[in-house]
Amino acid sequence: MCKNPAMHDQAAPARAAHRVVVLALDGVYPFELSIPVRIFGTAAGADDRPLYEVVTCGLAAGPVRTSADFTVTVEHGAEAVATADTLVLPPFGCGYDSPREWLPAPLAAALATLRPGARIVSICTASYALAAAGLLDGRRATTHWNEAAYFQATFPRVRVDADVLFVEDGDVLTAAGVASGVDLCMHLVRRDHGGEVANRVARRCVVAPWRDGGQAQFIERPVPAEAGSATGATRDWALGRLDRPLSLADLAAHARMSVRTFSRRFRQEVGMTPGQWLARQRVEHARRLLESTDLPVDVVAERAGFGTAASMRQHVVAALGVPPSAYRHTFRGGAAALP
Repeated sequence: MCKNPAMHDQAAPARAAHRVVVLALDGVYPFELSIPVRIFGTAAGADDRPLYEVVTCGLAAGPVRTSADFTVTVEHGAEAVATADTLVLPPFGCGYDSPREWLPAPLAAALATLRPGARIVSICTASYALAAAGLLDGRRATTHWNEAAYFQATFPRVRVDADVLFVEDGDVLTAAGVASGVDLCMHLVRRDHGGEVANRVARRCVVAPWRDGGQAQFIERPVPAEAGSATGATRDWALGRLDRPLSLADLAAHARMSVRTFSRRFRQEVGMTPGQWLARQRVEHARRLLESTDLPVDVVAERAGFGTAASMRQHVVAALGVPPSAYRHTFRGGAAALP
């Protein structure tokens, strides 16, 4: 089971190195409200002491109505926002029809107390509050795919990307919704403390240790039954051969289809082209090797099927935003980067 933060050694210091404040607003969605305390609250160092202090607050201490048939009681009011190293804003029950609902005056006042340099995170449609406060102006951001068109029309100064799980733009981060809030919190743990800590959190909470923020949201589209998957066996076959050249013709031949039919079926079932999918799998394989081995970058490139370190660098930078050596340095606890 996922470790409860309250179960940590009682001798742990009252103030952890990094304070995460979760702001529960009227109509808060309970699942998303629980994500930060589960993920950040589970992160522990080698001595099992907590790496984060997670504090849940409301605009005032006391009961907070949720979107479900119960309320929660928080011990802290909006004064906790000023103490945040990271502020997390879960989605809440605004109607999306009025800026006064997106950004009520007490919320605007609370956000104004954030200290310089604090990170701010929204999950799902809590991005409306950040946009109404002007915190997303000129930035890339995401929100739930079903709200993206309206969100973009309402906040034209925001560069909305509706096709991703989460976006990190400087110290402001936005997640698309529900499970992507888990992905974003896991991303922050990984960025703050490396892959080993993040993997321990993932095992304890039984969640995926890493999903690329650029992965597509699960936007509503027909999903074929597993038994009817025409390309599944070929995808499994390709995953076992990532170190080899694989052309579209090779994939189609394995599936016993024409290239045109295979491409159409693949896109229907996976939501992207075979080439896009294959590149993503190669990046994921390279990422795992960079995190878990000391292999030189050119060997990682060969094993991931990129052929050359230069080709891998291009793909990794496009997918992860950093070159392979910097990624390894970040997610292996500062180990010396290999050439």
